[in-house]
Amino acid sequence: MELGTGIGWRPEIAEAVEGLPELDWVEVVAENICPGHLPDSLARLRARGVRIVPHGVSLGLGGAERPSPERLSALAERAEALGAPLVSEHIAFVRAGGPLTASPSLEAGHLLPVPRTREALAVLCENVRIAQESLPVPLALENIAALVSWPGDELTEGRFLAELVERTGVRLLIDVANLHTNRVNRGEDPVAALDELPTEAIAYVHVAGGVERDGVWHDTHAHPVPRQVLDILAELRRRVAPPGVLLERDDAFPPPGELAAELAAITGTLRGAAGGGSRDPGPARTPGAPPAAAVPPAAEPPAAPGTPVPAAEPADRERERERERLAIAQTALLSALVAGTPAPEGFDPARLRVQARALAAKRADVVAKIAPELPELLGGTYRPAFLAYAKGRPLHGGYRRDALAFAEHLLARGRPEDPRHRRQLALWWRDRTGPRPPRRGTRLVRAARTRLAGVGR
Repeated sequence: MELGTGIGWRPEIAEAVEGLPELDWVEVVAENICPGHLPDSLARLRARGVRIVPHGVSLGLGGAERPSPERLSALAERAEALGAPLVSEHIAFVRAGGPLTASPSLEAGHLLPVPRTREALAVLCENVRIAQESLPVPLALENIAALVSWPGDELTEGRFLAELVERTGVRLLIDVANLHTNRVNRGEDPVAALDELPTEAIAYVHVAGGVERDGVWHDTHAHPVPRQVLDILAELRRRVAPPGVLLERDDAFPPPGELAAELAAITGTLRGAAGGGSRDPGPARTPGAPPAAAVPPAAEPPAAPGTPVPAAEPADRERERERERLAIAQTALLSALVAGTPAPEGFDPARLRVQARALAAKRADVVAKIAPELPELLGGTYRPAFLAYAKGRPLHGGYRRDALAFAEHLLARGRPEDPRHRRQLALWWRDRTGPRPPRRGTRLVRAARTRLAGVGR
């Protein structure tokens, strides 16, 4: 399935995206689209023949729980509404806790890495098969960027992806910016990962920018694509012609000319690598066999003569035990990141603190977008106030509920200090938590009264 060259569609750059020459397709965040009320810009793009691919961020297929039927149904509905040729998601977990651990559910608000163990792979494969059966189009899964590494990994990134494809037939969305991120943050070789990938399974490729601070690469999607990422894209192109390549930009949007120039740099990199000849992939190996550099798992010592052999446990029960063990491990990690509990054994506490700060910052950014009234009322105090609130208060029930809980937290402490702003915040909170939210006309009248009261002061 050929997609061509595309860009991530966002409302802030909708006009610029429509004006890009030779645009073949766009990708939209699935959770931000309402199937019955598509933005006019997307409708116009569809009318032009531009393909639209929904990109999910909340399934958590790498988590211990089986994927939610409601979330799968919502993703399927969006694929059908957009006439999508495929949908994509991430190899990540986004929540933990709950029934498998008999503990409160926790949400990360972001994509977190899964252990590269055979147990975690078995759980992931079952979750992927459940998703594939529920979706009307093919599924592609993305490798993610990570700040932390799990102790005890048994597989490399490339081998983990290769075995996932072998067991499920799922397609791959390879993010070359994430490969660069993991090189800086986890010391992983992107070229080695590319060597192990089943390139025939690649559905499309992501390209994005980021920034390095204090030796940590932050995959921001808010900076220009660096040369290092384009170099990895070139390495991938020397192995395969990807069916599609897409530029991601989520924040700090540049002028349309700069977006067009970034796309031109991407297509130029692909053309240059295609003309450079194929890279020698090394000695051939049987499909499914581990690469020569891989270390096979240690074999268990043979049982002593006469030792009774335990009866095999039913497969279903063993799979549940795998899920329970994964749930406990993921809950311990997520709790350390969002609730301030001690770092689990084997993790780098300093790196976990970096990840925890990144999660809190992202949470503040998303709440500010969902409820822009909050930073407007609080001004420069919004961010420190939110970060102080979030410390030790995990995300529950999504960002909209988080915004309301933050407002309630402020009001309970007599904030903001300005009485007029405090009244405005109280009205905003009451409007959104009441049994019947006020109509738009009522909200406009209240806003006008508030402005007039401010002028009279």
